[in-house]
Amino acid sequence: MHTNFINREKIKIKEAQVKLLTSGWGIESYENSIVEKITYNSDELKVKGYLAYPKNMEMNKKYPCVIWCRGGIGDQGAIDAFNARGIFGQLASWGYVVFAPQYRGNGSGEGKDEFGGGDIDDVLNLMPLADELQFADTHNWGIEGWSRGGMMTYLTLTRTNKFKCAITAGGIANLHCNAEESKFMKRLYKMSMGEYETNDFKKKCESRSIVNFPEKLSESTPLLIMHGTDDNRVLPHDSLDLAYKLQNLNRTYRLVMLEGGDHFLRKHRREVDELRKMWFEKYLK
Repeated sequence: MHTNFINREKIKIKEAQVKLLTSGWGIESYENSIVEKITYNSDELKVKGYLAYPKNMEMNKKYPCVIWCRGGIGDQGAIDAFNARGIFGQLASWGYVVFAPQYRGNGSGEGKDEFGGGDIDDVLNLMPLADELQFADTHNWGIEGWSRGGMMTYLTLTRTNKFKCAITAGGIANLHCNAEESKFMKRLYKMSMGEYETNDFKKKCESRSIVNFPEKLSESTPLLIMHGTDDNRVLPHDSLDLAYKLQNLNRTYRLVMLEGGDHFLRKHRREVDELRKMWFEKYLK
């Protein structure tokens, strides 16, 4: 039998880290979830990622699935085992089966991170994995992405209408404006897409910036957009500009601008978690 899973390995953290983890994500995130490192097939590449699911599942119950898209590129923004245990353990404790790609070329996976190119397949190719899990509701999908993961979410939503809802936080919607106005993002883009202001860079920017083609987003996927007003990495007008275009397209969305919030929304963590939980419950349960 063909399998898209190549390897699964449960994550264990040191006892000394448990207190730190539960203080950040809550005791339920640790006690009510299982998180695993996975290797899976994607376009004939062996790609690394994570799988998480509720620990004490009800007999014969199937749980909604969520794909979680990380930010950054390479080691910058990669999710380590400790953070995976917290981030994905929290989502799993809410009653979801979580799939999270590290993207090709990262975490000792094969290939090269293309920052929104062929690595969109690494997101889509997680979906067949659910067919191999008897507790996964393969007809009930959500997707979430932060920063670069927001860009990955938007681009994924141009290729499928299978997601019943989506969430982005500090999501990149316009690569070119961020490269012009954010020194941090300009350095990041140079790492991933070559020299700034070359023709190749401009083409890649245009093809990865959802503000240029918002009409291609899945019409059936309600979108929750969150952004901090003090974000100096991915600029707030990324989400504002996208929301304006979604409004003109009469799409279902909610825009939440969090006053004084930085790129990681550190000061608004509880509020952000409540919004995320509400959105997933509204559309997936």
